[in-house]
Amino acid sequence: MASLHTWVINLDRAPQRLARIGAQLDGLGLPWTRFPAVEGKLLPAAAQAELLDRAGFESRHGMTPSLGELGCYLSHVRLMQDFLASPHSFALVLEDDVKPTAALPEVLQHLMAAQGRWDMVKLSAIHSGTPLAVLPLGQNHRLGVMFSRCTGSSAYVVNRAAAQRYVEQLLPMQLPYDHAYDRGWVYGLKVRRVFPEVCVHDDQVESTIGNPGPSRKFAWYRRWPTYAHRLRTELRRVGYGLMQVLWHRGGVKDL
Repeated sequence: MASLHTWVINLDRAPQRLARIGAQLDGLGLPWTRFPAVEGKLLPAAAQAELLDRAGFESRHGMTPSLGELGCYLSHVRLMQDFLASPHSFALVLEDDVKPTAALPEVLQHLMAAQGRWDMVKLSAIHSGTPLAVLPLGQNHRLGVMFSRCTGSSAYVVNRAAAQRYVEQLLPMQLPYDHAYDRGWVYGLKVRRVFPEVCVHDDQVESTIGNPGPSRKFAWYRRWPTYAHRLRTELRRVGYGLMQVLWHRGGVKDL
């Protein structure tokens, strides 16, 4: 897998988290590089205004954005820039609170062998995504097309085409990163997930995004634009998923 390299997103103030996941990756024989995460609260006000579409975020997500979310979002986008500046063809992106399983290296090998079948693949998930299998990845795992929401961005693989689209189209921020980057129909990408997942949340590591204080979620009567956005998104996800499955089965020649 010489064409694939691993990057770990890690805040300067969290060296213990880096040591933890670094030891796990070393044990799996996966070379990796630390990527310094963006500390949202340290961004100048002018940069926050430029990089965050606050009105768009509030309309689409139904709550006020946090600087932690903005920092997380920018960390992923800036990592894509570093990846594109590297000689590597594929990037394994990990947040430092994820726990890779022993099956990860084998699944990565299968993904490299089937690299024409995907542009971005989720390796972990918070929601199932209701995947439909389109390709076996060894005996125990499958590559799937998602038909429902599948949030989470703690572990995924991208090729250079996906990274380029993300750099060009993801800013300014209008949604949390894990709600934005898997919309294949928006970016013209083949988006997939591996199931069962091969990276899981490390329960012994606490979140560094954190949102202390009162709830940021708007009252239900202020969330009508959010409900409309989510309905449109899920309808488009289903239509996109059907086209992707047909493509895998040879029913559609060109996406």
